[in-house]
Amino acid sequence: MFCPATLFLRFREENYYFFLSSFFFFFFFFFFFFFYLSESPSTMELLCLEMDTNIRARPDPNLLCDDRVLQSLLTIEERFLPQYSYFKGVQKDIQPFMRRMVATWMLEVCEEQKCEEEVFPLAMNYLDRFLAMVPIKKCNLQLLGAVCMFLASKLKETRPLTAEKLCIYTDNSIRPQELLEWELVVLGKLKWNLAAVTPNDFIEHIVRRLPLPEDKLALIRKHVQTFIALCATDFRFAMYPPSMIATGSVGAAICGLQLDSPDQSQWGDSLTDLLAKITNTEVDVLKECQEQIERVLESSLREGRQQQQQQQQTQRGPSGKGLDELDQSSTPTDVRDVNL
Repeated sequence: MFCPATLFLRFREENYYFFLSSFFFFFFFFFFFFFYLSESPSTMELLCLEMDTNIRARPDPNLLCDDRVLQSLLTIEERFLPQYSYFKGVQKDIQPFMRRMVATWMLEVCEEQKCEEEVFPLAMNYLDRFLAMVPIKKCNLQLLGAVCMFLASKLKETRPLTAEKLCIYTDNSIRPQELLEWELVVLGKLKWNLAAVTPNDFIEHIVRRLPLPEDKLALIRKHVQTFIALCATDFRFAMYPPSMIATGSVGAAICGLQLDSPDQSQWGDSLTDLLAKITNTEVDVLKECQEQIERVLESSLREGRQQQQQQQQTQRGPSGKGLDELDQSSTPTDVRDVNL
């Protein structure tokens, strides 16, 4: 007997199975299609040609050209400075030369790992602030330096340094668990105030306010960052305001590259006066800071030449014939020739 309701239900059931079978068919079709593409040689070649690069945001002119941003940095920069020389009061087992040794080691690690330029000055800021509050033994100084690099890379790097890698750089004298435990101690003593103002924060603000040639900006930044790193290794600059170090480094870089020569009439006033106006620094204080930075560079270059002489003496043997001539030819005559 013909029943419309039964025919309708059978029709719905057949359509349901048809829809379900069609869905699975297209699903497996697309699955095998994409699997075939992923295994094709062209796709594999494309994956092999991909470069592992860190993508960074471009400088924002709205921030760099706004005077309020610069004034805010100048206002809060002294909050992140050690209050006094901790070698005279807090630290009994650590000497300035020990700090210089661990700072040099930290700089070498950051350079070998190709860290961002801000990592090393920020790590030294953490180290100085911690040493100004907590006395430690000299055997723990390298551990503290590794912890400070660990924290700074987390704040500034897209791919921060790992605890295991930092332990390898200490010749496995510390364990990853020990580094993580000290990380909590340092964070507690710093009260989690990690976004410290460093001299690198002032570079673009200063450079963009000077009438500098566009083709020289990259070279100027490179020299300025090198001066800032040298200052971070020297304890005499530990309590200097970051703006003063940045301004003095910019002045030393421009003078060393001879971009402030008298034949350039675009400066108007002298370079030191322009720099002093930008960061609200006294001219005499800025001149003294710049001269001190230049002396640090001279001392660093002298130490580098002495190490080079010692290596040459070791390679050439006890005779040392022709050493003076070789050293004279390898000594740079101009700071522009120095590969910073």
